[in-house]
Amino acid sequence: MLNLVIAEAVNTTLGNLIVVTLSFVILMALLKHFAWGAVQDILKKREDKIANDLDSAENSRIKAAELEKERETQLASSRSDAADIIKNAKESGELSRQNIIKDTKEEVTRLKDRAQSEIKDERENALTSVKDDVATLSLQIAEKILSKELSQEAHQDLINNYMDKLGNTKHEA
Repeated sequence: MLNLVIAEAVNTTLGNLIVVTLSFVILMALLKHFAWGAVQDILKKREDKIANDLDSAENSRIKAAELEKERETQLASSRSDAADIIKNAKESGELSRQNIIKDTKEEVTRLKDRAQSEIKDERENALTSVKDDVATLSLQIAEKILSKELSQEAHQDLINNYMDKLGNTKHEA
């Protein structure tokens, strides 16, 4: 009996081993036939998604670096443009200042020349007027001298009177 139990135990263990092995092989065949393709597709899709995400992240990093360089270039260009605008404004302001000063000096010179010309004209007019007055007075004196004979006293009074009239005429002009 012991042999039988041992033989039965060996047969049972061997039978169980064969059944389990056969079940495992069938299970593997069924898994390969029905599920292996789907599992491989899922793994392939996941692998592709991860690869695409990595590529997308790399492209985004590259685009960000390009955008940063472009922004820095634009910023440098804007700074340069601003500096040029300021420089041009300063130059324009300086030029305007110089033109205003030049125009003001020219206007002052014109006004000064005109004033001198007017003074000269007034002086000439005054001299002409005085000459006319002197001529008129000389004629009047000559008329008086010719119309009467003058004594020394009358002659002196006439000269003094003439001089007074001449002095008053100069002060009025």
